[in-house]
Amino acid sequence: MLTLKTINDNPEEVILKLAKKHFDAKELVYKVLDEDKRRKETQSELDGLLSEVNSKSKSIGALMKEGKKEEAESQRLFVQEVKVRIQMLEGTLKDSERELQEMLVLMPNLPADIVPEGRAAEDNIEVKTGGEVPGLSEDALPHWDLAKKYDLIDFELGVKISGAGFPVYKGKGARLQRALINFFLDKARDAGYLEVQPPYVVNAASGYGTGQLPDKEGQMYHATADDLYLIPTAEVPVTNIYRDTILEEKELPIKNTAYSACFRREAGSYGKDVRGLNRLHQFDKVEIVRIDTPEHSYESLKEMIAHVESLVTELELPWRILRLCGGDMSFTSALTYDFEVYSAAQKRWLEVSSVSNFESYQANRLKCRYRTSDKKTQLVHTLNGSALALPRIVAALLENNQKPDGIHIPKALVPYTGFEIID
Repeated sequence: MLTLKTINDNPEEVILKLAKKHFDAKELVYKVLDEDKRRKETQSELDGLLSEVNSKSKSIGALMKEGKKEEAESQRLFVQEVKVRIQMLEGTLKDSERELQEMLVLMPNLPADIVPEGRAAEDNIEVKTGGEVPGLSEDALPHWDLAKKYDLIDFELGVKISGAGFPVYKGKGARLQRALINFFLDKARDAGYLEVQPPYVVNAASGYGTGQLPDKEGQMYHATADDLYLIPTAEVPVTNIYRDTILEEKELPIKNTAYSACFRREAGSYGKDVRGLNRLHQFDKVEIVRIDTPEHSYESLKEMIAHVESLVTELELPWRILRLCGGDMSFTSALTYDFEVYSAAQKRWLEVSSVSNFESYQANRLKCRYRTSDKKTQLVHTLNGSALALPRIVAALLENNQKPDGIHIPKALVPYTGFEIID
């Protein structure tokens, strides 16, 4: 959530920057400014009256002691009248604060200066590539056919049990899943991340803290009886560990990693790139989360990008990094880099990771601050990234490594799978 200070300091800059995200903020910004002026005026009047009531209340006792009963009674009546006004102002102030909050949550985060202009994925900028695209034979199979051929994943059984987008992994397919999870967690631990195991459901306050709520796109599954939400990513519970917290500067950066199942309704995406593992409602992912100072957060972002790059390189996958344009960024992000791997049988790039700096946007919602060396408190910066999401990694691994004798496992994974080939 944008701070009122940010909007008050330079409203025109806020409007201009949000236009890069194709969000017309002009009307909303000036409504916020008007409401904030009302709030300040109300607060000022309230503070003045409270001070006056306090002063006159103290004087009533003194007047009574001096025998000035008539004057004391006059003061008492005045105080009573003012208290009525105070009650009204307190109500007005609460209403104003609620109005401000409701308006502020409608505004996305400001994009960083280096975010390119653009409306959609085709406007993203490729910043780095690596790996080699394998030369497959003309009869190479896509991963959904390979999964059936080697009995790795049963999509139809998932439909029977739950519905489309909930596959059942079997045999070496299940072992490959577990191997990837452990591989990613071990690599994160080696990079200095503390592993946590979070809940898979969160309350509304947690969803609000990281910006998933209000759920404008209907992407979250909601357990209505208990008012809990299935997590779309481990980012939500892990980042919320630090909600309503004041950290010490010496503790930063905080580095956490977590494996979780992730649940996404993917509303509005039906019929769009949904074959096989390309788009699921439930999938596995290892997440990395950082809490850092504003001065160091972009260095942290570089380190996170380098970490994800090392993972796709060790998996021997062809990869590229994209800097997302304003129109393709998430609501909460200030700067995002996507990692894509090439799926050779499908002949297309698949997104497997997003690494983002949210600056203070989430921290303001979370009320997560740190105490500087001079004992002042200020908002932290939050960052997160997929390291990695499994479904499309599995798709690319199966397709890219298919050979006449079976599917070969990358060397880095063999200690985790316990087998070198799927045949």
